[in-house]
Amino acid sequence: MDPFSMVVAIVAISVAAGVVNTWIKSRNRERPDDGLREELSGARQDIAKLKERVRVLEEIVTDKDRQLSDDIRRLG
Repeated sequence: MDPFSMVVAIVAISVAAGVVNTWIKSRNRERPDDGLREELSGARQDIAKLKERVRVLEEIVTDKDRQLSDDIRRLG
């Protein structure tokens, strides 16, 4: 093998190793760790609770008895 071919081979191996290293790092970033999974699960539970609270508040605000009570109070 002549020196030029050896240099080309070394450069090709170095570039390939860099590409593989970057690929491995990007795969590790795509997987959320357990702490992040727990945090996401907690956030989903919080969102579900907030949706339920908003539903209850909407029922209270749109309740006909309450609306009637407000109308009577305004007349008085």
